[in-house]
Amino acid sequence: MSTYFEQKVAAVRQRHEQLITRPNVKREWGNGIYDKYLYPIVTAEHTPLEWRYDFNEQDNPHFMQRIMMNATLNSGAIKLNGKYLLVVRTEGADRKSFFAVAESPNGVDNFRFWDEPITMPDDVIPATNVYDMRLTQHEDGWIYGVFCAERHDDTKPGDLSAATATAGIARTKDLKTWHRLPDLKAASQQRNVVLHPEFVDGKYAFYTRPQDGFIDAGSGGGIGWALVDDIEHAEIKEEKIINARHYHTIMEVKNGEGPHPIKTPAGWLHLAHGVRGCASGLRYVLYMYMTALDDPTRVIAQPGGYFLVPEGEEYIGDVMNVAFANGWIADEDGRVLIYYASSDTRMHVAESTIDKLIDYCMNTPADGLYTAASVETIKKLIEKNRSIR
Repeated sequence: MSTYFEQKVAAVRQRHEQLITRPNVKREWGNGIYDKYLYPIVTAEHTPLEWRYDFNEQDNPHFMQRIMMNATLNSGAIKLNGKYLLVVRTEGADRKSFFAVAESPNGVDNFRFWDEPITMPDDVIPATNVYDMRLTQHEDGWIYGVFCAERHDDTKPGDLSAATATAGIARTKDLKTWHRLPDLKAASQQRNVVLHPEFVDGKYAFYTRPQDGFIDAGSGGGIGWALVDDIEHAEIKEEKIINARHYHTIMEVKNGEGPHPIKTPAGWLHLAHGVRGCASGLRYVLYMYMTALDDPTRVIAQPGGYFLVPEGEEYIGDVMNVAFANGWIADEDGRVLIYYASSDTRMHVAESTIDKLIDYCMNTPADGLYTAASVETIKKLIEKNRSIR
């Protein structure tokens, strides 16, 4: 006859396995651009039980969680050796984020974490917190992870909320052994930095987001572009904004590049986030734009408004009203899996195709920046539809 402890262990293991192996299904009645899936793909409850419980009955007779996990969010993504891999920002109850790899055979369900979190080497000055890794399979043969490295701002010793943000850089061949490079040097604080997958004029190219402070873009902001001679001693010397913020738009307060862009015959597909202020705080949404193949800094299309927003239960979480993405995967057959987090709490997936995303970017009207322009755009579509009745 099994003991209470053994019964509790068995029940928790069964529940955990049922969660991980639950088949995912597409939601009905999408927008035609992408299909969202019904269930979150990675949550705090997906993390391995061995990370949270002490399975020694003598030391943990009540079988309580010894280390609690708070959230799984903002995952980089890559397809490697036929497997769909997410480098998940995993946050413990202590507010410290760390990176961990979750693997799926199909990209939409059955995500299972590797046995141990990533051991990320430190830079010269250790970071208090690291998060939001963008993964880039670069043409130089390395997989790069570029992420935010957060430290206390020691110029303000009395302010425990004062922080600095820099772009940490590491590289790997297998997502298991990581080689840390010096943080990106820049004149301003940097978050949401993304490495372009190809050399440009023989140099490494970064999408940047210069900002005055840790949270506020201030006079900075906008998605920037910078070329770097040496990735092992990366320094931004010249930077230009290629996708600017605008008043009374979805990117009024801030915007930033998501994952690295996808190369298509029509141009580079970009997924980004935009932030605006509202009565309930900051609202984070996703939007898209395209740049030219021969010049990744030249925008050739940008649909007006948002592409994806938190809906239903996605709206609720640690930080409400947030959709954020820093990972997507383009399959060989043209399928695109978009990995996004909702409300800084859990990971989801939406599915589209290269053709659909190009169509969306090229044929959705741009933001006219004024109400009158928006009305005229709607009226043009109405008139077009009248003509084909």
